[in-house]
Amino acid sequence: MLRRLSLPEINDGGGVDNAKMKGLFKSKPKTPVDLVRQTRELLIFLDLGGPDTKESKRDEKMTELSKLIRDMKQVLYGDSESEPVAEACSQLTNEFFRENTLRLLIIYLPKLNLETRKDATQIIANLQRQQVQSKLIACDYLEQNIDLMDILITGYENSDLALHYGAMLRDCIRHQTVAKYVLESEHMKKFFDYIQLPNFDIASDAAATFKELLTRHKSTVAQFLSDNYEWFFEEYNSKLLESTNYITRRQAIKLLGDMLLDRSNSAVMSRYISSRDNLRILMNLLRESSKSIQLEAFHVFKLFAANQNKPSDIVGILLANRSKLLRLFADFKTEKEDEAFEADKAQVVKEIAAL
Repeated sequence: MLRRLSLPEINDGGGVDNAKMKGLFKSKPKTPVDLVRQTRELLIFLDLGGPDTKESKRDEKMTELSKLIRDMKQVLYGDSESEPVAEACSQLTNEFFRENTLRLLIIYLPKLNLETRKDATQIIANLQRQQVQSKLIACDYLEQNIDLMDILITGYENSDLALHYGAMLRDCIRHQTVAKYVLESEHMKKFFDYIQLPNFDIASDAAATFKELLTRHKSTVAQFLSDNYEWFFEEYNSKLLESTNYITRRQAIKLLGDMLLDRSNSAVMSRYISSRDNLRILMNLLRESSKSIQLEAFHVFKLFAANQNKPSDIVGILLANRSKLLRLFADFKTEKEDEAFEADKAQVVKEIAAL
């Protein structure tokens, strides 16, 4: 005998039964591996879609891609409610470098909207630090795909991409082998021009990358400066220290001091302070109206003065300008009291007076 249906069991398209039905068809959350795979598939589709792909279809796929990239960023960085999970980060990292997703994302970056570019830049930065089974697999990947550095560096020539590619580049050169490639490439010469680009933000970003290249990996930098001394310091002096741009001069003299005072660059420092042309430039910087440039120039000038094996032409220049230098240092003060600076100044004055 057929049982009569009671009223609550009848599915009338609403209430409890409707909610249950929705629950049945709710999609499972994507795993980190799913996120990367779907991102890769979409990047390939959008890149190879061709002119026949409908505009509405492309827009739909771009929106989907932006969401996937945002979700990957959340896996790596966490959010306001949860910290990143190490296992999820490891899975995402492993999949990302398995089949060239990094290359696809870098190449396709110009076609993404601004917010998605920012997310992609942060993902690539984070992946450089992620370890999989105690290994930085990003380093191995970049060594095998080192031409990606060519794309990132020349990105400084594109005002829309420069800051994104610059940020990626700085994170990639955290790896010593990658930094070595950039230092030894023809691209290094381009930085002297990038630093003086008329766009202040891009010029500052290029200067930050340049500084990172010349200070992070001590032994690699020392070797580079030793092997490329002639052309490098010729460019450095003429394009940066003698630039007509105040910001460029200030950044350059500060970086020069950081390089020469680093113990690992002692051989390069000895060579630099034996040149009369270098001394002439430093003495001109000491006469600048800017106190910050004067002070940074002093930290390099003191190396010339304290050198116990001064070449005769260096001694000749210091002797010829002795009275001017002593007058300059008599009024030379820092804004805040600085015992180390006062001790250095006293030593320089003593060395010059005793010539």
